[in-house]
Amino acid sequence: MAIEPKSDERLERLERLRSQSRLGGGQERINQQHSKGKLTARERLDLVFDSGTFEEIDPFATHRTSDFGLANKRPPGDAVITGYGKINGRTVFAYAQDFTVLGGSVSETVGKKICKVMDLAMKTGAPVVGINDSGGARIQEGVLSLAAYGDIFLRNTLASGVVPQISVILGPSAGGAVYSPAITDFVFMVQGLSQMYITGPDVIKTVMGEEVTHEDLGGASAHGVKSGVAHFVYETEEECLNQLRRLLSFLPSNNMEDPPIPDIFDTTDRTDASLSDIVPREPNKSYDIREVMVRVVDNGDLMEVHQSYAPNIVVGFARMAGKSVGLVGNQPAYLAGVLDINASVKAARFIRFCDAFNIPIVTFIDVPGFLPGTDQEYGGIIRHGAKLIYAYAEATVPKVSVMIRKAYGGAYIVMSSKHLRGDINLAWPSVEIAVMGPEGAVNIIFREQIAKSDDPEKTRAELTKEYIDNFANPYVASSHGFLDDVIDPAETRPRLIKALEMLQNKRDSLPPKKHGNIPL
Repeated sequence: MAIEPKSDERLERLERLRSQSRLGGGQERINQQHSKGKLTARERLDLVFDSGTFEEIDPFATHRTSDFGLANKRPPGDAVITGYGKINGRTVFAYAQDFTVLGGSVSETVGKKICKVMDLAMKTGAPVVGINDSGGARIQEGVLSLAAYGDIFLRNTLASGVVPQISVILGPSAGGAVYSPAITDFVFMVQGLSQMYITGPDVIKTVMGEEVTHEDLGGASAHGVKSGVAHFVYETEEECLNQLRRLLSFLPSNNMEDPPIPDIFDTTDRTDASLSDIVPREPNKSYDIREVMVRVVDNGDLMEVHQSYAPNIVVGFARMAGKSVGLVGNQPAYLAGVLDINASVKAARFIRFCDAFNIPIVTFIDVPGFLPGTDQEYGGIIRHGAKLIYAYAEATVPKVSVMIRKAYGGAYIVMSSKHLRGDINLAWPSVEIAVMGPEGAVNIIFREQIAKSDDPEKTRAELTKEYIDNFANPYVASSHGFLDDVIDPAETRPRLIKALEMLQNKRDSLPPKKHGNIPL
């Protein structure tokens, strides 16, 4: 006769507590989360990590507050789920705030859980993903909650440039809670779901007399288009989290490693004759710089960053010969590709990220200059434009550029020029390099000659052609070594790949110092 095994009360208790922890704030709260069109924290983590790889840390941690009715509200795990797992086969740490538990509010315990996984990520050299969905500081804990935020901010700062940090905003993020995402490398948001702001609409109405909705104030469109706080904006949580996985595939796990290389990638010697037809012969006609980028990179795969913010410059990740590169390109299709405050800051921060994580920078140049006007001058275009100079000059990763059509004035210097330690600088035959456009230059240099002419327009046209032939072309810069070669546009991809291969063991350095003082 078979003997029934005795039940182990200790294991039963473990499973009971684990089940309680998995339920978060309970089924009713989970249903409320779903009724708002939102996934739960655990459902989000299931989408982020490779199936079955997530290992939870601190599932039984509880808060310590007994005041304000919280003595009997101590769900295991508190209001955040923390742990690690695999994304595309590589270790990643993550935390996901659980809105079903006390509105996802940050307590002392929540802060300690988040700090623990961030410390482990730094020790092991792995990226950190934070999924934010929180009502903010837990008011019942007072200064302990504020201290928790401070501890998180400190770790965000210390981890910056060491391991990639990515924030995903999938609910409210208000007050001090927004500063952790702001320090991280990339911020993802979802239309109609994500909100970030320092002070909410009610406070703004009381203090400033302005009326604004939550969405207009801090929604995905506000931060994806106007403020630039959001780097990526998507329509659904599923798409957002899938694109997060895609972004990580371009990045190394830490600053001591190189990005992963896929098993299969595009051929390295592929030429493209259509590149010669993309740029209009008329200097004032626009084209989309992304058409050049996608023809040059592996399989036309470009992951654009800040797609809707400062669209006069394009930045993003791609691969060339299987290796990750950061692309920067002036966008003639918007404001003629002119550099302004937002474009300068956007590109500068992207360049500094690439430099921190060993990602070579490829720059496509077609720039008429900096945007004039009192708004730009009063807004600090001098200071902000200097950020772009600083970023290119400071970067020690391989820097390769292709000049497409024109580069005038200070903008020529700024865009990865040889003078800012550009490694390989190429140009198409159509390029014009000058202090200013040929027409403007002729009007200044030959002002008196044109004025005295019997046919000023004819004289101006002749002098402009002469100026272009003699000065506004790539060969003058080439003669001084400021351009390394003038190439057939069709050969752009193989020439870039050869340059990047040559530079793969590049070693460059900066003068000994604690750190520079970038013009913030």
